[in-house]
Amino acid sequence: MTGLADCSGGTCVTCADEAVPVTVVRLSERDLAIVVDAGGVFQEVSVALVDASVGDTVLVHAKEAIAVVSGGSGDEHA
Repeated sequence: MTGLADCSGGTCVTCADEAVPVTVVRLSERDLAIVVDAGGVFQEVSVALVDASVGDTVLVHAKEAIAVVSGGSGDEHA
């Protein structure tokens, strides 16, 4: 990969899958977080690659947060 230009268009150049925006609900130990998507589905994902906080919207691909796209309130929702 040569950088962010490889990730344009919202699709992974490796597998042609899209990253999904989700909201961080709770941060856990070992760089994990509980997140919820727009459909109300909760899941555990890794946040090891980003500096995420509760309430942030992050892009997740293959259960790995790859970018923080907007900051949240920082309030605990769980």
